[in-house]
Amino acid sequence: MTSRERVKKALSFDYPDRPPISHAILPSAILRHGDALRAILADVEEDFGWDFLPDLPLEKFPPYYRKGRNRDGLGVLWECSQDGEYGLPVEKPLADWSRYATYSWPNFEVNPPSYRLYSGHMVGKDPRWYSRGGWITFFETMQELRGFEDLLTDIALGEDSALALRDGLLAHNMRLIEKFLKLEYDGIHFADDWGTQTGLMISPELWRAFFKPCYKAMFDRVRAAGMDVHFHSDGCITDIIPDLVDLGVSVINCQSNCMGNEELGRRFKGRVCFRTDLDRQRTMTYGKPADVRKHIGEVFRALGSEKGGIIACGEIGRDTPLDNIKAMYETFMEFSFK
Repeated sequence: MTSRERVKKALSFDYPDRPPISHAILPSAILRHGDALRAILADVEEDFGWDFLPDLPLEKFPPYYRKGRNRDGLGVLWECSQDGEYGLPVEKPLADWSRYATYSWPNFEVNPPSYRLYSGHMVGKDPRWYSRGGWITFFETMQELRGFEDLLTDIALGEDSALALRDGLLAHNMRLIEKFLKLEYDGIHFADDWGTQTGLMISPELWRAFFKPCYKAMFDRVRAAGMDVHFHSDGCITDIIPDLVDLGVSVINCQSNCMGNEELGRRFKGRVCFRTDLDRQRTMTYGKPADVRKHIGEVFRALGSEKGGIIACGEIGRDTPLDNIKAMYETFMEFSFK
């Protein structure tokens, strides 16, 4: 079974030979662990075409991963405390809404959309692997352009500015999606962190009224091109998972531990494929290798089965111990539901 076949079977609940493996290695981990991490990955059969650890020069890191202050293609100024650590937007182009009248969305013919490419994924289709492109955000991009508090205030008050920004960004993202579709991926990846530790940042009703139509437009275009929709969101997003499933999301990468693995499995097992997000708040960072192995078994069995529904993934940051990384990948490769 090829890697591509394995992923397709996991998504369609058609009995893959094992859960496919997907890397989620942050630049900070690459910089900290270096060759020791490469040694662990040498024996890992990753199924999305990232079967090596790229050596990116620091100047090639996205602006939000480079130490100091750097501006991205949308005009947002990012400040990072150290290379490889995700920074903070410190200068938002639309903090003063009057600037919107003269704001220009990026021209992809002049400024390629590399500022939103997820460097771990292949560019274009390869028959050996399932190829997944993009890291397309919406809510997060609106925050970076306008500012978190101002954006939520605009939305809550029903300001025309909120609608203008939403619709302008949707048009921008649809152009970006067209660029990705030309690369003939198997799937396109979207991402927005919607959850706090205990619930959504806004009410589910407001999410459905204001944001859901935009996700529908983007997802419909991807699905019409014959590609799968992948969606990532941190935090507790239980309230909108049914909406994401209804919108045709094939793979959800969420912090299932915030919501309860057993509860998520009871409600959604067999309806959507989960790209797992192992417990990086506790187990992966502070646990022992035995804890990691046990945790993986609990998560996989709660959310998937021998039919599929699982993509084996755990985010690796600078504070993830090497022993736990090794235990995670060994368990991924050895795991069987039987």
